[in-house]
Amino acid sequence: MRFFLELSYKGTSYHGWQRQPNAVSVQQVLEEALSTLLGEEIQIVGAGRTDTGVHAKQMYAHLDAEISIDIAKELAHRLNRFLPEAIAIHGIHAVTADAHARFDATSRSYEYHITTQKNPFNSEFAYAFNTPLDIDAMNTAATLLLKHTNFKCFSRSKTDVKTYDCEITKAFWEQQQSNLIFHISANRFLRNMVRAVVGTLLDVSTGKLSLSGFQAVLDSQDRTQAGSSAPAHGLFLTEIRYPNTIFEAYGKEKLK
Repeated sequence: MRFFLELSYKGTSYHGWQRQPNAVSVQQVLEEALSTLLGEEIQIVGAGRTDTGVHAKQMYAHLDAEISIDIAKELAHRLNRFLPEAIAIHGIHAVTADAHARFDATSRSYEYHITTQKNPFNSEFAYAFNTPLDIDAMNTAATLLLKHTNFKCFSRSKTDVKTYDCEITKAFWEQQQSNLIFHISANRFLRNMVRAVVGTLLDVSTGKLSLSGFQAVLDSQDRTQAGSSAPAHGLFLTEIRYPNTIFEAYGKEKLK
């Protein structure tokens, strides 16, 4: 049977989601835990990649295992006892046999957190930025993202993709006391895209880049024209959505 793992993780101690030969990743830790508990080699496929230090409030991955739904439900509890504190399993859901955690996702959402005051309690989860920020200017520039489709200017240079097109459906900043949060949703994202967007919007806020300059960056399809990438520790993957039909065969509620 095929199952979807629903999980969250603190990315501080990991070199991103994807398994790597010489560094510890979230995928590696999960695969090793699953293989130990199930007594067979288990491989998982994630909904996407997160870079080193990036966090996830919601991530999905799929796996194949010859276990019953009842055993899968118990497996979630066993995994949480077995895994390090930085990774939490929120559910294991039976899905249709051809469901794919990456390719079947219809939208993904991220948040980027900035703090304008030094705070020892969120230093691992927000970018401390002491220069005054113009949230109105950043929001005006962010609306231009909704009218654009090719985001090569915000993509990591060496990446193997067939298209740089993304459909952004939401992009805005909100202020919560001394914290600023950037919300962005799209059908897909390119590698390093959100951090590059945030870094370039910060250039707009500080006056380094004008609104017309931001539009010129979008039109350029050139990563060197955009701003520096914002630090990884302020970024959170917050939501991944799928068609309901993926879960209809067994009923998602049975595994919660």
